[in-house]
Amino acid sequence: MQAVREDNHALDSPWSEGQPASIASWRRQTYSLPLMTDAPQSPYTSLPLWPKAYPASGASATLKLLNEDFIVTEMPLQLPSGAGEHIWLDVEKNGANTAFVAQQLAEAAGVKAWDVGYAGLKDRHAITRQWFSIYFPKGEAPDLTALQHPEFKVLSQSRHVKKLRPGDLQGNRFRIMLRDVTGEREAIEANLQAIASQGVPNYFGAQRFGHEGGNVEQGRAMLAREIRVRNPKKKGIYLSAVRSFVFNEVLALRIQQGHWGQTLPGDAMDEAGRPTGPLWGRGRVSSTEQAQALENGVAARHATLCDGMEHAGLDQQRRALVASPLDLAWEWPQADQLLLSFSLPAGTYATSVLNEILRTTEPERHSEIDSENEGEGEPASVE
Repeated sequence: MQAVREDNHALDSPWSEGQPASIASWRRQTYSLPLMTDAPQSPYTSLPLWPKAYPASGASATLKLLNEDFIVTEMPLQLPSGAGEHIWLDVEKNGANTAFVAQQLAEAAGVKAWDVGYAGLKDRHAITRQWFSIYFPKGEAPDLTALQHPEFKVLSQSRHVKKLRPGDLQGNRFRIMLRDVTGEREAIEANLQAIASQGVPNYFGAQRFGHEGGNVEQGRAMLAREIRVRNPKKKGIYLSAVRSFVFNEVLALRIQQGHWGQTLPGDAMDEAGRPTGPLWGRGRVSSTEQAQALENGVAARHATLCDGMEHAGLDQQRRALVASPLDLAWEWPQADQLLLSFSLPAGTYATSVLNEILRTTEPERHSEIDSENEGEGEPASVE
């Protein structure tokens, strides 16, 4: 398997030195189509085609033909200590969504649904491994490793002092088999090399926005007080969709203007030295100069969304504009099969990597996006 390893400073150079003029020119020519930002009065009933960072390879492939084509392993922040009021379970699921497994575990343990915790949602049409916790302070815990179900199994069981909550993970490891690959191998591997050295746009994935992006329009209607949403979980999902949408629009505009791989005057940088974009809320954006002007321009075009988020009580936060796959490796088991492996930190999406390599299609059974999400992200909360 061909592998490219990058150290923690691998992205410093590309983001400080800029990019060849030919690449910047290609982006301006290729992405001359309007973003959603260019039509702020349009209803948010569909997602725009946000631009990519690298030239299209012209290749295509089938994704998730089989569940075993998409294997995800959660990387926990910590392992159970062996003592405490919570049972921790290492679970492998195959064809089940996370919420369903949590419900089954609650029933098997004889507890309420809210006593079960997990760090993030995982794809249904995949084989995924993740930790669950169950609040069980008294009595002898049932042996849940003996639980038999066709769609999941409990690999191990221990105790710990705390409940698992959304975001309690380092990230995820992916092993992805792409089938029926068509296109030039040289172009595909050129983009893989570029991803290894410069990363990918840290877009929120389509899963974040619901079926056909409908959560954005629902969020807009909620913020405009055209509809009333009483369910706190649903309200959080809509706020997250709106917030993520504005972030994607900022990132897309930077790429469209030829700024991928560059820092702008006034960029707010993260600890790794990468530029960040706004997760909108109350207060001033921490960027200044050109970067602030670009972000405020996007916010002005989506004033209903941004003003609504401020009034909803969200505070300004930042998110890296680039996602950095670690230990990226690939091989060709057959001429029309590409096997990828890499790790991503919490909150980033494997689809952001795949979209920069080639175009993927999934079987019809996956055509409707459900709430499952291969890049963990906690729904926005309102203070």
